[in-house]
Amino acid sequence: MNKKITLFNLTWPILIENILFMLLGIIDVYALSTYDDVASASVNTANQIISICNILFTVTSNASAVIISQNLGAGNRQKASKTAAIAISFNLILGIIVSLVLAVFSRQLMSALGATGKILDFGSEYLMIVGGFMFTQALLSSMMVIFRNHGYTKISMYVTAIMNVLNTILDLTFVMGWFGMPVLGIFGVAMATTFSRIIGLIIIAVLFFKKVEKFSFFKLLKPVPVKDFAAMMKIGIPSAFESLNYNVSQLVVTAIALAFLTENEYIAKSYLQNIVSLFFIFSLSIGQGSQIMTSHLVGNKNFDGAYKSGWKAMGIGFSVSVLMSIIGILLRYQIIGIFTDNPEVILIGGSVICINLVLEMGRSSNLIIINSLRGAGDVYFPTIVAIFSMWIISTLGSYILAVPCGLGLIGMWIAFAADECFRGILMLFRWHGKKWTKKAVV
Repeated sequence: MNKKITLFNLTWPILIENILFMLLGIIDVYALSTYDDVASASVNTANQIISICNILFTVTSNASAVIISQNLGAGNRQKASKTAAIAISFNLILGIIVSLVLAVFSRQLMSALGATGKILDFGSEYLMIVGGFMFTQALLSSMMVIFRNHGYTKISMYVTAIMNVLNTILDLTFVMGWFGMPVLGIFGVAMATTFSRIIGLIIIAVLFFKKVEKFSFFKLLKPVPVKDFAAMMKIGIPSAFESLNYNVSQLVVTAIALAFLTENEYIAKSYLQNIVSLFFIFSLSIGQGSQIMTSHLVGNKNFDGAYKSGWKAMGIGFSVSVLMSIIGILLRYQIIGIFTDNPEVILIGGSVICINLVLEMGRSSNLIIINSLRGAGDVYFPTIVAIFSMWIISTLGSYILAVPCGLGLIGMWIAFAADECFRGILMLFRWHGKKWTKKAVV
């Protein structure tokens, strides 16, 4: 990594990329909200299944991020290249398998989640198309991670920007009937998302083999690198399991919401999940930049520099997340009003956004410090804490507060906030204790 690269230089392209990536989902939701509120909620439900599949791809992506960065920090370029080859190959195979499963069993998966009626019909159609091309996302995920950890954070930002612009134009064309096109609803959104990903993959693949590796680097896979793959799994599985835990617990929460919340509460939840992503996106981006920085510093045995960098990242991310949440509270009704004119949905959403301030305080710690710990190779502690907190505090707490206590969506958000704050405090103590300095993989 270039010695002049700082946390800021790493983070700002990642921030722009994440904003654009999240806007892909928000634009889909907005376009469909002009078509049908239920269709919009259905896509949000289907995307939770897709999110879990995306986590499968992060098993190798997360591991490759740590191993590549630490090896580059230690000056071992060939080992970094070998790790990249393993990550891309594994994700391609896994992506094809996942694509087949989602395309064939889309309706059964939505039904298992508790979806019925129009939500089942709309969600299944979207899942079949977008899910059927998940292998494109698998390859995008692995290549973008490799670019970032080589310091090329701007490239993935530019590619995401192209995908975003293309997706927006196609959404407005197919869903809102621009240029005289017929209104295609769910089918239009699914095709827009899929086509933009295919174009993005083609661009990033060309740049990857031009800027980072030669195509011949796949020769490093001979003989089959069993030991290297096993070493990746030791890092990747715990790292991905923490995210998998979160998304599976959220699927259970969604099933609870479908069964016990009113339709307006469920619609409000769908919109809020997209809105609040803009509140924590700064912490997410700083966390990803901090992971790269920490990995390189730890690979170079500069533990004191990594420690200070982690606290600096935490301070910035926490401050910005709180500021964004306060702005969200002040403009809460106007923001929700962008998606719907249903007064009950707007009122419910406005109340939840106020509670979300506390949630973001805890989430900023998790997103930044957990990524920093991961960059140092400390992957087991966050996962163990997540298993307990996400299921007991977040999931069980959501049910208790929403159903027996009768608090509905507000109760769910209180449980989410308690979970994030509990884990956030433990992560801060872990970073301060410096046990992660003994977890380096290089």
